[in-house]
Amino acid sequence: MNANQPTYNDILRLFQETERRSQETERMFQETERRFQETDKKFQETDKKFQKLELIFKETDRKLLESSQEARREIKMVNESIGRLGNRLGDFVEEMVRPAVVRLFQEQGIEVHEVHRGVAAHRDGDDIEIDLLVVNTTDVVAVECKSMLSIDDVKQHLINLNKLKKLLPTYSAKNVMGAVSAMVLPDNVARYAYKQGLFVIAQSGDHLLIRNDNNFKPNVW
Repeated sequence: MNANQPTYNDILRLFQETERRSQETERMFQETERRFQETDKKFQETDKKFQKLELIFKETDRKLLESSQEARREIKMVNESIGRLGNRLGDFVEEMVRPAVVRLFQEQGIEVHEVHRGVAAHRDGDDIEIDLLVVNTTDVVAVECKSMLSIDDVKQHLINLNKLKKLLPTYSAKNVMGAVSAMVLPDNVARYAYKQGLFVIAQSGDHLLIRNDNNFKPNVW
């Protein structure tokens, strides 16, 4: 027998070694498969968690949207309430000023024959609203009444004064003057109205007075 020729035992050991390695490889494949399955399971669990988080985020977004809409509704209601309150306070100022204007303007040398409240005019696509209109034979004083007067309110009143004769031609031959009055009248607004040639009516204790000094000359439209 050739000394280099493998014997039966050599072949048997080779088969056994091959079998052992095959089994080891199989175990490795099984272990790898097991790990893949565990990893896949973890991925599935993670995906479920992400799905839950996504649902939570969507629910949170929905609640935030509802809260935002509710907040906007509440703000709108508050603004509407403030607007209604401002209108009622404006009406209160008109009622407070109306009986006093006769005395106030007579003290300024302006006779008062008529006092009209809530005068509105619409003509040629334009319009104005005057809170109080004080009238005599030669003069008209348009009075703007506010709960709180602003510079913008004064500017709007000046615009109305410029349009008054055109939109209320009944008074086109009269001297048109302007006045402002308010429950709250900041000093800077009062000074601005004074410089524009308007009478400034303000509260002083329990009485109303015209704050313009003796140097004041009303603007006449």
